Amino acid sequence: MAGTRSLGRQFGWLWAACATSTFGTWLAFDAIPLIAVLVLHAGATEVSVLAAAGLAVGAAVAVPLAPWVELRRKRPVMVAMDLIRFATLLSIPVAYALGLLTFTQLLAVAIIVAGADLTFTAAGGAFLKALVRPEDLLVANGRFESTTWTAAMLGPPLGGAAIGLFGPVATVVANAVSYLLSAGGLAAIGTGGREPHPARADAPRLRAGQLLDGWRFILTHPTLRLLFVNSLMVNGLIMATSPLLIVLMLGPLGFAPWQYGLAFAAPCIGGLIGSRLARRLVARYGQHTIMLTAGTLRVCWLLGLAFVGPGAAGLVLVMAVELGLITCMGVFNPVLATYRLTQIPTDRVTRTLSAWSVTSKMAIAALTALWGLLAGVTGPRAAIVIAGLLILTTPLLLPRHDRPQQQEREPSRSH
Repeated sequence: MAGTRSLGRQFGWLWAACATSTFGTWLAFDAIPLIAVLVLHAGATEVSVLAAAGLAVGAAVAVPLAPWVELRRKRPVMVAMDLIRFATLLSIPVAYALGLLTFTQLLAVAIIVAGADLTFTAAGGAFLKALVRPEDLLVANGRFESTTWTAAMLGPPLGGAAIGLFGPVATVVANAVSYLLSAGGLAAIGTGGREPHPARADAPRLRAGQLLDGWRFILTHPTLRLLFVNSLMVNGLIMATSPLLIVLMLGPLGFAPWQYGLAFAAPCIGGLIGSRLARRLVARYGQHTIMLTAGTLRVCWLLGLAFVGPGAAGLVLVMAVELGLITCMGVFNPVLATYRLTQIPTDRVTRTLSAWSVTSKMAIAALTALWGLLAGVTGPRAAIVIAGLLILTTPLLLPRHDRPQQQEREPSRSH
């Protein structure tokens, strides 16, 4: 069975390291916006600006790093990004304890962490492609997706409880420690993995054109181009409503932080189920059919969040909407991630994944800022309605025809 197939000791350490940091991230779900609201009494516009600016500037920082990372072994880069995130996040509880925490510091932390996240993710994709066989990529991506949704299910309610018991920065401390543990897990992989030495002969130094290589590959690929634009719109519109829902639920609707966490934690069982089913569905119906079907179904739910009300009924409505959305995403995400890796040549994986992630973060930042301004004029609920209606048009951007996959000739690997 796919769920019990062994992918090797090195993959086991990689999976454990990423699982640790993923759990820490979800334990601190929306921690920085929550601190802005609960400690600094920020409003909807300020919270949206915090989320948007952190993503946008962090993405801009990550752009020139991608060609540099492409020419280096990816595991040491991933360790370095973990240590940077550990030190940066730890500055928040220190400043809070000293009574020196400011909105500017939260913004700086958001920027640095966002840049490190993007660099880690791009390097991690290249490392994964070198570490496992092509036929095992969907299994590996399914396990990462399952881990993400398991952490998303358990982390927010535990984080909400931790905030109630230990204060608003408790989860930030836990998240920082998780990055330190992740760095240790990556170091334990050792030098015996399959990661090849990157070729440097044709690119001895950073050139301006290399910054655009990732985007050039995506935009000239007939299927990836459509999936790219579709993902930008869908993820951007979903994430743009998140700060608005925080303000709406913790403000006028009177939900406690633990209730907000629960509303997004319980439905994550759908992501776990979807990611476990992804490989079986692809084997039965084909990769293209599953991407098209799950990609369409995942956009049918967001509009429901506009009708959330106070009390138990409102909580149940949020959970039902999120369950449908997350189940479809749980199927779609690992299939997309696997297809994308099979299409990208080994010598430009980092640049292409970085370009994809950077543009996604920039789109999320732009739409989050725009929806923050829109909410200031129309109110959070009306802004969510507009996002829900717009996202219904995005299936038009999904590729309608299955195109033969490029069969990349993998370089020989030494064991």
